[in-house]
Amino acid sequence: MKQVLFIGKIIKGNENMTTPVIETSRLFLREIRPTDYIDMFEYAQLQNVGPVAGWEPHRSVTDTKSVIQMFRDKKKYGQLPTFAIIHKAENRMIGTVELHTYVRGYKAELGYTVNPNYWGKGYAYEAAKAIIRWGFNYLGLKRIECSTFVTNNQSKRICEKLKLTYEGIRKNGYMLYDGSIHDVYAYALTDEEFQTIYSNDRDYWDIFE
Repeated sequence: MKQVLFIGKIIKGNENMTTPVIETSRLFLREIRPTDYIDMFEYAQLQNVGPVAGWEPHRSVTDTKSVIQMFRDKKKYGQLPTFAIIHKAENRMIGTVELHTYVRGYKAELGYTVNPNYWGKGYAYEAAKAIIRWGFNYLGLKRIECSTFVTNNQSKRICEKLKLTYEGIRKNGYMLYDGSIHDVYAYALTDEEFQTIYSNDRDYWDIFE
């Protein structure tokens, strides 16, 4: 049986608590750090990564450092942390996962990015599933949303595997950094759906304060 651990205290709104570290069978999820910039830049500079997720490829490590600092600063404004996805066997950062656009006690939006060298191995799904559980079980969210470009088949498959409900296409739903406008698929999961779908999940959770 897979064990998933929360190490540290659970974030509750804007209270001054440490960010949890989450362990899945193959990954650690912990708050992104300034020292992650080398691993992050490796994939953030690629043309087949940022644009499909809605952000501009990084031109230099300076861009990456700035983005990491932005991720770290958002907690000051009542937003949730961005987690680095750490490959346990290789002890390296391979992507990020987060619940952004957070409204306390109500909802947030799921986002994830994984280094292409690790695509097709289920890492995004594994990380996203853990974050979804955290959002519902420990943050008390009522709804988690996820949007993906209609051309992003990989992200669409992850949403389907996570059993998010397809809610339709948002026409002209996203403006990219270059000003182009795109349709997006809208997915979501409510707390009631989460309890029903994941009620038979055999993962074991424990909390260490």
